[in-house]
Amino acid sequence: MKFGGIVRDLRESRGMSQEALADSAGLHRTHISLIERGQRSVRIETIERLALALRVQPAALMPAISLKK
Repeated sequence: MKFGGIVRDLRESRGMSQEALADSAGLHRTHISLIERGQRSVRIETIERLALALRVQPAALMPAISLKK
């Protein structure tokens, strides 16, 4: 699962709207929408803001990396 999907799943599991997450993270709702759809890259500062708003460690937002060759 990609970063945006992880953010969406966590947000929805907490019963939060995109607007509520945006308000908690100090971001614009449109930014949240673009992140969730994979249309916006995020800086480390944004990852930290989202993690705080979702009450998870930043690493919980990172997609798993497959090391298959």
